[in-house]
Amino acid sequence: MLLVMDVGNTTTVVGIFDGEKLAAHWRLSSILHTSDELGVYLLTLLGTKGVTVDRIDGAVFASVVPSLDLPVSEAIRNFLGVEALRVDAFTDVGMEIRYASPREVGADRIVNALGGMMKYGAPLIVVDYGTAITLDVVSKDGAYLGGVIAPGLVSGISALFGRTAKLPQVGVELPPSVIGRNTNESIQSGILFGNAGLTDRLVEMIRSELDVRASVVATGGHAELMAELSRTIDHVDPWLTLDGLRLIHERNRDARGTVSKR
Repeated sequence: MLLVMDVGNTTTVVGIFDGEKLAAHWRLSSILHTSDELGVYLLTLLGTKGVTVDRIDGAVFASVVPSLDLPVSEAIRNFLGVEALRVDAFTDVGMEIRYASPREVGADRIVNALGGMMKYGAPLIVVDYGTAITLDVVSKDGAYLGGVIAPGLVSGISALFGRTAKLPQVGVELPPSVIGRNTNESIQSGILFGNAGLTDRLVEMIRSELDVRASVVATGGHAELMAELSRTIDHVDPWLTLDGLRLIHERNRDARGTVSKR
């Protein structure tokens, strides 16, 4: 079985693949832990599904939080007995990166682009609703071109709450109408309907630049909600990043050699 981890700024998504099937998945807070703490958490998660350590024969992770890279690697090595592949700018992902400076691209964005292309074809736009909203573009010949970064839904709500004296902190919930009847509904309307409009306008502009109707797949924690509001999203795939990590691990497995066990 393969352990995959997508370490984001706010949330870390952990998954286990049994072959090509995602057998289990969890969402955790991305707070700074020691490797021992992370190791205990991983063992606990595996235990909830009856998965013993000896069944884990590989691991791969992508991280946009550098301070967690070493603890994650050490936790997997010391508690699961395997060496994890960390996806970065130097990893062979089987995709040409046409970004001006490949080192600047978040590993999760490349993983999304690859996973999306393998599942839905090219050209493609992947919209990831996380701490930031990212749109990543794959050309018709399968190359990663770049994309767009905008504030995420929760980031927008937190910014309003933190930068104003009277506006409350609200949850990411769909209001009954665009016209908010109270302050909470007004904020929710602006965040949700506003970001749906942002998504649709950016997709239209990207398609115009590409001069082709690229398909759009949404992923991330708020993908299903936003797909209800957007008119341009074709597919919803909440666990796309995990699939992309699995594909990258398979591509690099032979080059990494036999995975050692404790």
